[in-house]
This record gives sequence, structure tokens and C-alpha cells, in this order.
Amino acid sequence: MSEQTQAQRRVVVVGAGMAGVQTAVALREQGFKGTVTVIGAEPHQPYDRPPLSKAVLLGKAEGSAFDVDFEALGIELLLGREALGVRPEAHELDTEAGPVPYDALVLATGAEPVRLPGTEGVQGVHLLRTLDDAERLRPVLARQHDIVVVGAGWIGAEFATAAREAGCAVTVVEAADRPLAGALPAEVAAPMTSWYADAGAVLRTHARVQRVEPGAVVLDDGSRVAAGAVVVGIGARPATAWLAGSGIELGAHREVVADDRLRTSVPDVHAVGDCASFPSGRYGERLLVHHWDNALQGPRTVAADILGETRTVYDPVPYFWSEQFGRFVQYAGHHASADTTLWRGEPSGPAWTVCWLRENRLVALLAVGRPRDLAQGRRLIEAGVEMDPELLTDPARPLKAATA
Repeated sequence: MSEQTQAQRRVVVVGAGMAGVQTAVALREQGFKGTVTVIGAEPHQPYDRPPLSKAVLLGKAEGSAFDVDFEALGIELLLGREALGVRPEAHELDTEAGPVPYDALVLATGAEPVRLPGTEGVQGVHLLRTLDDAERLRPVLARQHDIVVVGAGWIGAEFATAAREAGCAVTVVEAADRPLAGALPAEVAAPMTSWYADAGAVLRTHARVQRVEPGAVVLDDGSRVAAGAVVVGIGARPATAWLAGSGIELGAHREVVADDRLRTSVPDVHAVGDCASFPSGRYGERLLVHHWDNALQGPRTVAADILGETRTVYDPVPYFWSEQFGRFVQYAGHHASADTTLWRGEPSGPAWTVCWLRENRLVALLAVGRPRDLAQGRRLIEAGVEMDPELLTDPARPLKAATA
């Protein structure tokens, strides 16, 4: 593509989170000369989300705006403008302020939290996804309310950690029989149960919320839990309802179905980050990854494809981390129930790792307090090398020394 042709092209990015901002930045870094416009529904300067459940929530930081000089990069920001639909045949994005024409469109609208049925509009019930959510919750923690967290997933554990640090009494209610039931096998999640009590939080499993009343959460067994505030963390779903009628294919989880270059079913439209799934040649299945690293890495592939570099295929080793109850938890890869599970270290201790093997090749690992295992394991997954299971289970031996 010539510079003259590039200069006449308009790339519009819908979504001003990590995936959207990094797509705009990657386009400039890879030499795109045309117009780049980022459209965000929130009025705030684009910001990073991980600090919301940590520093911003606890009042240790006022915000988490990206350190990007949009003006110097020639990136136009249209903030506080909600996208309403896409008309591919006209190459136009419909917004609250009218249509926006594009030559290439990038969908980066992320995911939205699942709401607890029956609590819409109920006072004292909170979500934690946006900067506004964190700012509403900050004074709640400062007043040291009794907090009930619904959901013992990643976000629930991180919020419970922050609430305990702020001095709140915390009860976490989880419908499943263990924390992280949707993410980890029972034997791996089981050791994490004690983390709650160690931190002074109460974890109640097999506990479904029947209703929320002023000052209390009522569970399905009739018991009541005192609640000055309720924080819901029961998952997220791709923010794609606005694409209805566009002809863009959505998957089983209502995510945008993208190919291995993050192109959608409609010409000149890409999708990246939490709102999109992609086929993984490495794992032989389609992946939908709701984590920060995916939103950071995918934009490079999108930018390359828009610039005509069609050799770039997106097939990452998924990665994420979580800080909870004084522990640094990291995960890399993707495992299935049929994979072999091996332990490095005792789960009752402060640091341990779980590895998943498929045909003696490392496909995933979870590291608690062992960042070196994670760093080495991620490279071993990428390389696809064969491992020696017996050597791998020795926590004193570097993971990279356990190759067959």
C-alpha cells in the first residue's frame, strides 16, 4: 500500500480501552499515514483497568490514564460517544452524534459485567468495571462498611482483597462449591479456599443469592448476611448487543467471531480484545480470552493486517495475573480436562505451580508466588518442546531444565 493511498484511508476504532488504544498506537508504530479515530462511550481520557481494583479503589491513585500522547501521534479521540450500529454496505458506523465513515473498522468494545438478576437499580449494589464504578466504591471502602461480594472469581477475590486492606468486614458468597470454579479444576482451586480465612474474609460456597434487601443479602437457604454494600463479580460477556442487524457473525457467547488475523465475517472490519474470539492453531479450538494481555497483543496483528501484512497470524499463549490475599497468581496457556495435571511444590505452602501436559508437552501452568516458573513455562509452551514429567515435578529444579 503506497503512502498516498494510506493517507486517504480512514481507520475507526470503536472502544477506548486497552485493545482500542493499542490498535491506534500500533497503526502509527507500523507506519500507517491515514486518519485514525478512536471512539469511546465513556467521557474519561482512555485508561487502564487493572488498577481500578487496586490503587484507584483504595485511593492510592486518582486514575489510570494511558501514557499516550494522542495528539502527537495524530490520533483523534471522540469520547462520550456511544456506538449504535454498523452499516457495512455503506462503510459507516452509527453513533449518538451521527454516522462516522470508515475504510477500515476495528471493534474493540470489550466486555460488560453480568448483573445479578433482580438488583438493577437497587441502591448499594455495585459492579466494578469502569472508572466511575471504582470512584463510587472508594468512599464505601473508606467508611469500612460490611461488604458482601457475590462471586469468588478473579474480580471477586481481588475486590475482597482490597476491601480487607481497607478494614471492611467481607463475606464472599459463591454459588459453586469452590472459588474460581469456572476457571480451574477442583483440586487446583481447593487450596485457594483457605486464603479467604487467612485474610479475615468469610467465604460461603453453595450459596446462591435469593434477593438483596436494605442492609442485607438473603441467600436461598433463608440466611441473611449483613451488607452495607454489595459488589457483584459473577462474570462478564462481550459488549456486542449494539451489533445486532449488522451482519457481523457472533459466536455462542455473543462474541465477534474473528479469523486468525482478527478479521470478522464482514470485509474491512476487525475485532480485538475481550469482544472477539479467534481460532488457535496451537490449541486446536476457538479461544475467547477476557484478559489484559490479549488486549495488548492482538492490536499488533490487526494493525499489520490493515497495512496489508497478511503473513501475521494471531495465535498467542494466553496470559493473565491476579493479586489476591497477598499472593501473586499467574496463568499462561490453555488447558482442558483431559490434560495431565502435575504439581511443583506443596499447595499448602506460600509458593507452588501447577502444570498441564498434553502428550508430554506443556500447554498451561498456574504459578502462585513463582514468577520464574511462569516466565520459563510461557516460553516452553510457545516452543512446544517435550517435557520430562518426573523432572518437572521437582520444584527445586528450574522449569526449563525439565525438558526431555
